[in-house]
Amino acid sequence: MSPQPQQSKVKAVFFDFMGTCLDWHTSVVQSLPSSIPKDEASKFALEWRVKYFLENEQRVLQNIPVEDIDVTLARTLESMLDRFPEHAAGFDTNTQSRVIEAWHSQPAWPEVPEAIRSLREKLGLEIFVHANGTPRLQLDLCRSSGLSFNMLFSSALLGSYKPHPEAYLKALELIKLKPEEVVLVAAHAYDLRGAQKVGMKTVYVHRWTDDVNEDMEKVKSEFGAFLESMEELPTVIASM
Repeated sequence: MSPQPQQSKVKAVFFDFMGTCLDWHTSVVQSLPSSIPKDEASKFALEWRVKYFLENEQRVLQNIPVEDIDVTLARTLESMLDRFPEHAAGFDTNTQSRVIEAWHSQPAWPEVPEAIRSLREKLGLEIFVHANGTPRLQLDLCRSSGLSFNMLFSSALLGSYKPHPEAYLKALELIKLKPEEVVLVAAHAYDLRGAQKVGMKTVYVHRWTDDVNEDMEKVKSEFGAFLESMEELPTVIASM
């Protein structure tokens, strides 16, 4: 019997940021005009988030260059106000600016800091942000969340949106690691599917704020692991 090929050891973890590590929903809902009832504000924020993802998807499909996330969010906000004209009166220029700025200040989900600390200190792994957005956005989010990483990779920096293969391959090239040596942790199935296609290991973290249109029963069997929080993430990655 021929020997089995040795599996590559995991050396680094890429984290998607908003949704996966950070609670964007609380920040955005709190920034919306008080004239919008709480339940409606939550639905408004969730739909806005979906529109943002659809916008990025179209840019990838049409091979349109990467755009500053603040510009994309402002444009999709205008689309939301066209859809919900009853709320438009509450969004003057200052309010629109405040709402966009809210995306730059988000708390970490409660279990995330300890999970990242364990990966870095106990497992000795390099930890990176790998997310669509800009360096400015990611720097602001690190400050507001208190999280720290070895490096911040954004679509603006890499020149490609996830899930385009180049978004993953360029980051891997820069840190000089092979796809099989890196785990992507994300709350977005489209992102993990893109990572799988280039050979990366994957862990899905289920967040109620994201992937609202995905079939979770299907997602549970698609990736290397499916978690309801990051509490078990160090154990799962250690087993990889």
